[in-house]
Formats: sequence, structure tokens, C-alpha cells
Amino acid sequence: MGEEKDLSKLIKKYQLTGGIIAIGDNWIRNIVKNKIRKIEASFNFINTIHPSAIIARSVTVGSGTVIMAGAVINSDSKIGDFCIINTKSSLDHDSNMGDFSSIAPGVTTGGNVSIGEFSAVSLGVNIIHGITIGKHSVIGTGSTVLKNVNDYVVAYGTPVKIIRKRKEGDKYL
Repeated sequence: MGEEKDLSKLIKKYQLTGGIIAIGDNWIRNIVKNKIRKIEASFNFINTIHPSAIIARSVTVGSGTVIMAGAVINSDSKIGDFCIINTKSSLDHDSNMGDFSSIAPGVTTGGNVSIGEFSAVSLGVNIIHGITIGKHSVIGTGSTVLKNVNDYVVAYGTPVKIIRKRKEGDKYL
């Protein structure tokens, strides 16, 4: 309750009408978003896009999304709300990122890749064309994804292997 009161004071004191949530953990970002909406339903979550990012004209980007330096997002891709596309990562044509998903620095995807909501693709991962990463899944650093990955799993390796199951909201950072 104290956090909510403090946040409410900040919003009023500085007349805040919008902002971003700069938290790397996808699940925690969702919790914070819900708390902010509870305090101020009209709060405007903005997108933050680094000027060196390259984004095709036909890309759609949801609210509250952060696109970092050197990111490349190709034609007809769809990025959900509150996503993070990190430094020097690429999302190729016709790909989709679900709400609250993230790709870390140096991730490369082929075209027509789908990353499920709340999923995290870690540093330097390579994903071939046409792959689906399920919701609430984590792909470990340096992995090569050659086949679809189920919902609610941790997978890593070259080629990627499912290591264990995970629950909604489990820590991964």
C-alpha cells in the first residue's frame, strides 16, 4: 500500500501523464503496469525507440515497448505491448512478439518467427525461419533454435533442448 501511495504522490507532484517501465523481467514489468493502471487508469505508456534502430514502415508496435540501439525490425512484423527489443537484435519479416516478451542483445531471428507472451529470448540466440516460441518460456544464452519450443519451459543449447518446465512468473534474470 505504501508503494501505491508513493507512486500516486509522484504522478501528482510532477504531473506525469506518461512513461515507460524500464524493468527487464517480463513478469515484473506486467505487475508494475497493473499497479500503475490501478493508481492512474489514464496513464499513457509510451514507446521508446532509439534513433539508430531500423524499423520497416509496415511494422506495428504496441504501447510501452522499448526498442534499443541498433535493433532491426523487418517488414510486416508485429510487436505487442510492453516488449523489449534489445541492442543489436533483429526480428525478421512477418514475425510476432507477444505482449511482455523480450529479445536480448544480439538475438537474430529468421522470418515468420513467433515469440509468445511473457517469453524471454536471451543473449545471442539464433532462431531459424518459421519457429514458434511458446508463452512464458525462456531460451538460454547462445542457443540455436531449430524447432518449436513449448509453452512454460526453459530451453537452451545448440541445438536447443527443453531443460525443465517453469511456472508463470518464475524468475529468469
